[in-house]
Amino acid sequence: MSIKLNHSQDVECGLMASSGGQHRDYRKLAIGSIICGLSCLGIMSLMYSVKARAMNKGKLNVPEADRAKKAKEYSNKARNYGIFAIVAWVALLILIPLLMGLVSYLLTLIN
Repeated sequence: MSIKLNHSQDVECGLMASSGGQHRDYRKLAIGSIICGLSCLGIMSLMYSVKARAMNKGKLNVPEADRAKKAKEYSNKARNYGIFAIVAWVALLILIPLLMGLVSYLLTLIN
């Protein structure tokens, strides 16, 4: 059973509609990167996600010709900030114990 979504539901769900030139807004990734990543980068991701959704809905006063380009730009920035926030957090979780072990090892060598 297939469910047909109309244009406004496509934008609300963050789906990319092939005919309307809509771009994903990565809202769930942005929220996940705030919770499970570096919060400052996650907030940047959420800001660009909100801008991408506003561009897709046409709520901002931007000429129609520039709207698709700006929506894609904001969408890409939201995705990149979200992914980077999660990757940076995982890297910190791995590097901090490794660096503590290295410092501990070096301190035992000094004594």
